[in-house]
Amino acid sequence: MLTKLLLDREQGGTMVDRNEALGGNMHARTSARSRTVGVILAGGIGTRMGLDIPKQLVPIAGKTSLEHTTEIFQNCELIDEVLVMMDPHWIDRARELLPTAHYSKITAILAGGRDRNETSFLALEEIADPHAKVIFHDAVRPLLDAGIITSCVDALDTYSAVDTAIPSADTIIEVDEHDLIRAVPPRASLRRGQTPQAFRWEVLMRAYSLARQDPDFAATDDCSVVLKYQPEVPIFVVPGHEANIKLTHPIDIHLADKLFQLKHQHPGAIPLPTSTLRGASVVVLGGSSGIGAELARQLKEAGADVVCHSRTGSGTFVEDRASVRSALASAAASFGKIDHIVLTAGVLTVGELVTLTDEQLQHDVGVNLMAAFVVAQEAHSYLRESQGSLLLFSSSSYTRGRAKYTVYSATKAALVNLTQALADEWSGDHIRVNCISPSRTATPMREKAFGMEDQNTLVQAATVASSSVQVLASDSTGQIFDVRLPQTDPLLTELESVL
Repeated sequence: MLTKLLLDREQGGTMVDRNEALGGNMHARTSARSRTVGVILAGGIGTRMGLDIPKQLVPIAGKTSLEHTTEIFQNCELIDEVLVMMDPHWIDRARELLPTAHYSKITAILAGGRDRNETSFLALEEIADPHAKVIFHDAVRPLLDAGIITSCVDALDTYSAVDTAIPSADTIIEVDEHDLIRAVPPRASLRRGQTPQAFRWEVLMRAYSLARQDPDFAATDDCSVVLKYQPEVPIFVVPGHEANIKLTHPIDIHLADKLFQLKHQHPGAIPLPTSTLRGASVVVLGGSSGIGAELARQLKEAGADVVCHSRTGSGTFVEDRASVRSALASAAASFGKIDHIVLTAGVLTVGELVTLTDEQLQHDVGVNLMAAFVVAQEAHSYLRESQGSLLLFSSSSYTRGRAKYTVYSATKAALVNLTQALADEWSGDHIRVNCISPSRTATPMREKAFGMEDQNTLVQAATVASSSVQVLASDSTGQIFDVRLPQTDPLLTELESVL
């Protein structure tokens, strides 16, 4: 699209220089890639949240917003360095949360300024590289898709200033000082601004140099500074995403938590080497068949030491504390440690709630929920020693209660909350807690409950196991990984289930 725009501007009778056509700020692609610096803007104090800590330090899905956001930039291949601009009173806490051993791209954690613009200017002074690409992003937008960063970086090969925005779904009205409508701008031309905002260093620094000479200078973001003080520089807009919300009000915390729960993980989409699992000791509880058995097989192929326990295989009842304690003690004695504990056991009883006996209720709640509590308690000391992980299994039914299997969907929803709570509770012990949420999966349990189904509509157990291996190999915590058929949007799937 960028090439077509340039060609259009070069035609019509007069051939113009490409650089001139774009206000002297077009940069052609070169074989030598510019230094690209991600700047995490974390200097706000979040007064509208009404909290006693900055909103970027509020835990969401097992980590603070600051950690989630920084990790996105850490994992983006196009980002060479990361600079964190923090509220001066919370720098020590930021350094605790962002150790360089994990966030290797961080070059500095510095104090931010009095406002957003001064913070950006201080970051530019720190970078001090006229040829650098600089990507600014709010620390309180933790759901940024890495693809948006890529779009911004790529756009800087052609433009010197780039914004991120999404179309406005609402009609925007302009009012006067008496709250009377003055104008209703056409919605088609309106966009809702987000971050990242990206710039060539020399362009934004030049704009700020001019702005700082203006006694009436005021701006809400960096693109506004370029627009006002470098009006000849085109500002290109890349598409953002509705999920890229900014944590501003208390309700945003709840929305972000839910969006993290619905964050879609395509099968096998976590591109991590499984070599980190070689020699790791893993206990799979519920590994006699289905996902558990396939997971154990793949872990062994990755070089892990694996032991499986189940009711039918070893006489281990996951809801029974003595049984779980014995299984874990046996594994620890055999391996000398336990790095990962996986609980795949589950039971699905189909029927109306009023028809279930007390015995059925106790059994289903015991296997699907109480077992997770028991396993977590018994696992804690082993995982604290190894700084390992606990992996639980929910189901796509956690997003909404399902008729005829109310106990199953209710307990699976509880496992999601348990995952996030434990990840936060155990973060100080360096224990990671995650949850796999597969959609309808071809397993013996499902076949027993629903009979034979079209296999093309089901995720295969091997696919779920493969994603689970990737999660065990990662350093993620507090995450809910949805594993679905390719090209399946979890939000649309949930909507269809409601309709």
